[in-house]
Amino acid sequence: MNQYGHNFTKTIQRIDAAHHMHPFTDHKSLNAEGSRVIVSADGCWLTDSDGNRILDGMAGLWCMQVGYGRQSITDAVAKQLAELPYYNTFFKTTHVPAARLAEKLAEVTPAHMNHAFFVNSGSEANDTVFRMVRYYWDLMGKPDKKIIIGRHNAYHGSTVAGTSLGGMGAMHKQGDLPVPGVHHIMQPYWFGEGGDLSPAEFGIKAAQALDEAIEQLGEDRIAAFIAEPIQGAGGVIIPPETYWPEIKKVLARRDILLVVDEVICGFGRLGTWFGSDYYDLKPDLMPIAKGLSSGYLPIGGVMVSDRVADVVIGKGGEFYHGFTYSGHPAACAAALENIRILQDEGIVERVRDEAAPYLQERWLGLADHPLVGEARMVGLVGALELVPEKGNRSRKFPSVGEVGTLTRDMSFRNGLVMRAVRDSLILSPPLVISKSEIDELVARARKTLDDAHAELSKRGLLA
Repeated sequence: MNQYGHNFTKTIQRIDAAHHMHPFTDHKSLNAEGSRVIVSADGCWLTDSDGNRILDGMAGLWCMQVGYGRQSITDAVAKQLAELPYYNTFFKTTHVPAARLAEKLAEVTPAHMNHAFFVNSGSEANDTVFRMVRYYWDLMGKPDKKIIIGRHNAYHGSTVAGTSLGGMGAMHKQGDLPVPGVHHIMQPYWFGEGGDLSPAEFGIKAAQALDEAIEQLGEDRIAAFIAEPIQGAGGVIIPPETYWPEIKKVLARRDILLVVDEVICGFGRLGTWFGSDYYDLKPDLMPIAKGLSSGYLPIGGVMVSDRVADVVIGKGGEFYHGFTYSGHPAACAAALENIRILQDEGIVERVRDEAAPYLQERWLGLADHPLVGEARMVGLVGALELVPEKGNRSRKFPSVGEVGTLTRDMSFRNGLVMRAVRDSLILSPPLVISKSEIDELVARARKTLDDAHAELSKRGLLA
């Protein structure tokens, strides 16, 4: 029995509209429609205040790896709050959860990464990267190496530095960004930008754009290249198989740091602990967040390679950077218990061996739908490209993003959370999703595509 009901929903919506400013939101549109009020969750399912059960196909915001309702994480946090609810890690001080979590992260991350700098989000992690990269080169006696190369349509957070490192044009327009010292190259988005090239050819071309930028700007001025293994918020842009090997070849010839943003891909999303494992990368710095605590409490960090740590610790003095809540004891306790669950229950291995192959088979089967131009997926992260004319990648809907938003809203009404990016739908469910839940997810996704196709046909938007 629903204990909330329609009147409760309206009350919360009214309060929300009056006082709450949401992230990445058109508030006039939201307040006219009314916010969805989520009141509880368990496993892979959400419940709203009207009693609707909704399958969470986005794992919260790419973060709910171990599923909702993990009592042991709640208990670990409560125990820590009772013992030591807060203390900072400034002023020659540490505490047990921060030290233990740093040790555990050195265990599960690539072997050459043995130091963790704690923050509170992926955005703060990339702010830290911005600062540490430049500090490293100053200590190396190369203060002119300041430029960081990123990619168009990449997302590295919404702080000033994070937005600048990312390549989202709409974000750059709000605040006169990026800041000086950031340069963007093409993204490895074959479906949208590959033209007549094969995926393999396009992957090489996109990677060689890095080499061209280095030649243009000068290696002596370039500090780092930053990239997500798979671009998440950009629309689950899965690079062609030729892309990362070619990037590695380019960087092997250069004295430039590699920053691999693992905020989304980390902690099991691709069926490996990190995207760096999946693509055989050796990052110098590795921002992490989201799956670090499965979203139970805010925490992020930067994993620092031995190459960088030896310089920053060995040659540097005080690194003037940090946050009040860096390494918050309760957040560290949540992260430690989350990683224990991932390890003890073999969740990463189950994604690799069972959940991902099964979901991929079912998800890629949606490519036969007349509205779908491409279905793609690696691990448990995927996308559906929606097109007005099947088989024609060059033809787009007249108002980019309108069809994606329409279809996303239909998905919500069908009891499935998917996210829209431009005119695509993206998916990133909890890692603990079962086969029966995968079947339910795909059935709801197909119904959503059918509903959208019928509506777009009525509007005359399909070929």
